Amino acid sequence: MGASGIIFLTTHLCSPSNSISFLSPCPRPLLPQLRTSSRALPLTRIRSSVSSSSATTTTTSELTPDKLPTIDSSVTGGAYDFEKATTSLTNELISSPKKVILLRHGLSTWNAESRIQGSSDLSVLTEVGKEQAERCKKALENIYFDQCFASPISRAKQTAEIVWRGREKPLVYLDSLREIPLYHLEGMTNVDAKRIYPKEYTIWREDPANFVMNGRYPARDLWITARDCWKEMLLSPGESFLVVTHKSILRALICTALGLTPERFRSIDINNGGLCVFNFNVRGEAMLKGLNMTAHMYSDHVYPG
Repeated sequence: MGASGIIFLTTHLCSPSNSISFLSPCPRPLLPQLRTSSRALPLTRIRSSVSSSSATTTTTSELTPDKLPTIDSSVTGGAYDFEKATTSLTNELISSPKKVILLRHGLSTWNAESRIQGSSDLSVLTEVGKEQAERCKKALENIYFDQCFASPISRAKQTAEIVWRGREKPLVYLDSLREIPLYHLEGMTNVDAKRIYPKEYTIWREDPANFVMNGRYPARDLWITARDCWKEMLLSPGESFLVVTHKSILRALICTALGLTPERFRSIDINNGGLCVFNFNVRGEAMLKGLNMTAHMYSDHVYPG
């Protein structure tokens, strides 16, 4: 090809299994060091972290655009802070930036039987589900949380009690973290629901935003609940929260934080015991840092504090 040619750059995810994790450091890519011009970064505030083998500290410096330091983009990804990047979930300033870890409950009896759970409180953790909760507890032991918010429905409540065991502060149960109500479909196996209510079942699976039951649109209602729940949690005191709840409300929490509509309900999936991580700036704007992280389900992985 003479003097011309093609260069391919590849990137590898550094988390095992089917999870996406940004808590653990990835090897530094073999790319040249990039120097960022201060004129391209009109930020007035920069938050930096300094890590050592024993601890991580965070400092905040007030900097003017002409005094911004040269940053190694290969390490930071080029992002120091974010402003108006997404829609505010609070519509008002919050007390401080916050980190929120979302956790789906462990395997339940109705999960194991492939039954539609909805808001029913008849499904409880299996022995496998309890072991999954124990794994979550171990995986999160190095992370300090100011509060733990949980659904009061049994399978989530049991998971939260196991994961939070030994921590001083009480659990906070929020009705807004309850699972989506699915009325007469609750308790039915998926096979029976598809056979007996084929039209409703198909719409629920394929077009959840337009799924109607008892004169209501459960998925649309769930989006309203999720936004209210985010606001309640983000306006609570503290900087680090754990949230233990169910898959459908988790999908709504993630989608509303990212500005996605109920039509995108099935674009995200969360395993039993899976973790998702969000950072929020003081304007209540979200940045997704980790989605459905499950390394701890298959190993003794412990996430750094």
